[in-house]
Amino acid sequence: MQKRSVGKSDLRVTPLCFGASGLSNMPDTYGYEVDEARARDTLRAIFDGPVNFLDTSNNYGFGRSEERIGAALRERGGLPEGFVLSTKLDRDMETGRFDAARVRRSIDESLSRLGLDHVPLLHLHDPEHARDLGEITGTGGALDELFKLKEEGIASAVGLAMGRIDVMLPILRERPFDALISHNRFTVLNRSAHEMFDYAHSRGIAILNAAPYAGGVLAKGSAQMPRITYQPATEAAMKPVKAVEDICAGAGIDPGALALQFSMRDPRVTSTIVGVSKAARVAQTLKWASQDIDPAVWTQLDTLPFSSEDPEADRDYKPG
Repeated sequence: MQKRSVGKSDLRVTPLCFGASGLSNMPDTYGYEVDEARARDTLRAIFDGPVNFLDTSNNYGFGRSEERIGAALRERGGLPEGFVLSTKLDRDMETGRFDAARVRRSIDESLSRLGLDHVPLLHLHDPEHARDLGEITGTGGALDELFKLKEEGIASAVGLAMGRIDVMLPILRERPFDALISHNRFTVLNRSAHEMFDYAHSRGIAILNAAPYAGGVLAKGSAQMPRITYQPATEAAMKPVKAVEDICAGAGIDPGALALQFSMRDPRVTSTIVGVSKAARVAQTLKWASQDIDPAVWTQLDTLPFSSEDPEADRDYKPG
């Protein structure tokens, strides 16, 4: 796979990135369990494949994602050369505290679990869920500390990863980030990140677009997974999904391929983050990324309505 630069950093990543939140066993979010053996097999498939980019976070599964990745890295003798591992700083999950001291504790926890002394890419994660945004954005706060970690070489590049555009975009405008992660907000169903992507692209910030399947429904199908952005969906809410499925059925292609390539074909998107929780999904993702799609299908997709509203406005957020 041809690699692309992460902002102005020296990092080069494939246009696909695998997300490791599901590997941490988060049934409250995804509705299913992932045991150690399944996670181990999935990570082996990732590291043995052509994708050189893996994304995780301090709080995925309350640390289980990083612990499982760390075990896989030790099995392989460390992070493979040229492989880009991305993790995230997280608030204290009990108190919501997210100040500079919490940043230091968060990165120390992550490095210990991963068995590393630095990470290629480090994001500040989910500030909208912290107890006080001022702790993050103020002088001497979490964001200042994030950039200190880059200066110290603990992270090669830094980014911002979160959901709410109204909180994210003002922060992006104030800091020289190398990258951003947005999830569920640029899919065949939702384009609420469009303005933010335009801004980031104009500033040379690498756009890492996560959750192209709208939480999984576009990959697993509306019949098997009647949930959108991690929430049970009504019949009315599922109509746009079924419209996409109808187009794909008529063209003889997988909805997952359409949803994935919708993100990958956008020139603003540096890499698309796809969550996987079993080895077979790694192979399936690679297949979908290269599946031929007739240009007429994209024309049909353009006729479908899409939302520009926050897709998680009514989400009952659960960290596990």
